[in-house]
Amino acid sequence: MAFKVTVDLDLCQGYANCLIEGPALFDIDDDTNKAIVLGGDEHDEALRAQADAATRGCPARAIVVEDV
Repeated sequence: MAFKVTVDLDLCQGYANCLIEGPALFDIDDDTNKAIVLGGDEHDEALRAQADAATRGCPARAIVVEDV
């Protein structure tokens, strides 16, 4: 099953915990210093563990993972 990852840019503080937990899914935008999701809207289940770890590791609670 595929899933979607979104980052609430109003909540994101640029801690980069998501990048540490999910390097295949996240990067930090150099201009805004906020997280961006790599690879489009939908992701394969193989990356689910990284997405869940990034969600748990985000101190700002800015990451949402939902099934599609």
